Amino acid sequence: MKPILIRGARVVDPSVGRDEVADILLDGGVVRAVGRGLGAPDGAQVLEAAGLVAAPGLVDLHVHLREPGREDVETIATGARAAVAGGFTAVCAMPNTDPVTDNQAAVGFIVSQARLAGSARVHPISAVSLGQKGEQMAEFGELVAAGAVAVSDDGRPVATAHLMRTALEYALTFGIPVIDHCEDVTLSHGGAMHEGITSTRLGLKGIPRSAEDVIVARDIALAELTGGHVHFAHMSTAGAVRMIREAKARGLAVTAEVTPHHLTLTDVACEGYDTNAKMNPPLREAQDVAAVRAGLVDGTIDCIATDHAPHHYDAKEAEFDNAPFGVVGLETALGLAITELVEPGILSLPTLIERMATRPARIVHLPGGTLRPGAPADVVVFDPAAEWTVEPARFFSKSRNTPFAGRRLRGLVRWTLVGGRVTHTAGDRPDSPERSAP
Repeated sequence: MKPILIRGARVVDPSVGRDEVADILLDGGVVRAVGRGLGAPDGAQVLEAAGLVAAPGLVDLHVHLREPGREDVETIATGARAAVAGGFTAVCAMPNTDPVTDNQAAVGFIVSQARLAGSARVHPISAVSLGQKGEQMAEFGELVAAGAVAVSDDGRPVATAHLMRTALEYALTFGIPVIDHCEDVTLSHGGAMHEGITSTRLGLKGIPRSAEDVIVARDIALAELTGGHVHFAHMSTAGAVRMIREAKARGLAVTAEVTPHHLTLTDVACEGYDTNAKMNPPLREAQDVAAVRAGLVDGTIDCIATDHAPHHYDAKEAEFDNAPFGVVGLETALGLAITELVEPGILSLPTLIERMATRPARIVHLPGGTLRPGAPADVVVFDPAAEWTVEPARFFSKSRNTPFAGRRLRGLVRWTLVGGRVTHTAGDRPDSPERSAP
């Protein structure tokens, strides 16, 4: 592998408080040096990055790669390729596959498939309970030994308070978080979107904010009881943000994430029965968007995670009630964040990188999220001013279910490097003939 010199970029590395024009030397799969006037070793590849931003590769704590079981809508290879196109060098794969990722062999399969794909690093998240049935707890020790970085029954909540308590106590032994999808299914059952004026107007059964808030409150109480680390997935309500803020003020081991779609859209996006705006938790109201944004700014919400959830075109073409929840997000997350958060001055660029790279890496104890010498040579280089249009037909993901089609965004990934190797260059095109829509 040739050394690579990234020359003249604005280097933003929140892990060391760096924000300056500098060069980055990568060699042997790690960062060798960051500074001004670095020389290029003999035979090195030079990436001229004047006017661009170079930062630690983005880390996504929450993706659904669908393999094994639904390779028609995504595979580990296509999902990892979509990740690097969006500037992500590492993603964490949720366990709601078919079969469920609840044993050593399943975790090992994901690790090996990711290695073969050679794009983004893929870190498996294993199930809390066998088959995600909420009954018998999986064997966390064996799963962590095989490569799991966290446990979750995502796609559904940890079923009972007793199971959550036991999971937190057991996970504490292995130094991993329990990631919970906070949804009281007795309150959300049959709901298709947020419960409010828009759902009433559309004649759709709604999902109340309390469906999320009740489980957040339960999990905070159990985190206090056990000392275990609970990570709250895809927060969407003002009440949840308030409770997490209070829990952090009391020193509890809680962290949280928010998706780009919950930061930028409201339930009004469901007008016209657009199933690409159907996700779980659902898009909420303007007051909730304001609350999750404020939580992201003040650190109550630790990071942005995509909840990348591919679905086949035909499935999303069903009636709104019957269509599946979920949207893809790996290839639009950075552009949305720059356009909706950085450009208006809501977040500074270093804070955004901290929320999309440094902090998520720390939550699950990954070695990335930093450009310190000796760290993995995982880097994203992007043009924060370059404009582009979201064209789902050009996604590397097999699926195209996005509510942002046609949106004009700023922030274009020029290069993504994983382990000191260029894995994406602006202008690359999807080369797979397999697509979920014509």
